[in-house]
Amino acid sequence: MATMKIHEGGCLCGNIRFAAKGQALRPHTCSCRMCQRHSGALTQSWVEFAADQVEWIGPGGAPATWRSSEWSSRAFCPVCGSTIGAIDDEPTLAIAVGVFDSHKRKALAPQYHSYVSSRPRWWCLQQPDQD
Repeated sequence: MATMKIHEGGCLCGNIRFAAKGQALRPHTCSCRMCQRHSGALTQSWVEFAADQVEWIGPGGAPATWRSSEWSSRAFCPVCGSTIGAIDDEPTLAIAVGVFDSHKRKALAPQYHSYVSSRPRWWCLQQPDQD
């Protein structure tokens, strides 16, 4: 029998920690203005889990939230301010890929990009010359 994959991570100070169990859903990047302002970056990388797949295991419990839309709240650490993700009403949690301990796992690799039109024209990935 295969073991269930557990993805752990947390905030900068360690107050908010989580364990996400099972299949990561809809790994993607987003350049909407809300994601840009929430992350402080031109693009935010997300991966989604059903709310019952995520357990808050750090000393701070669940992250603080701020209601950002009619259907979602942005989640962050109330101590250090680190972005954790977004908690939707569905209930779905979109967790920022950068807060995972093992953020290089293939299961977390984005498969599509939302709000490409909100990305500045000058912003693109540059590959070094391969000589």
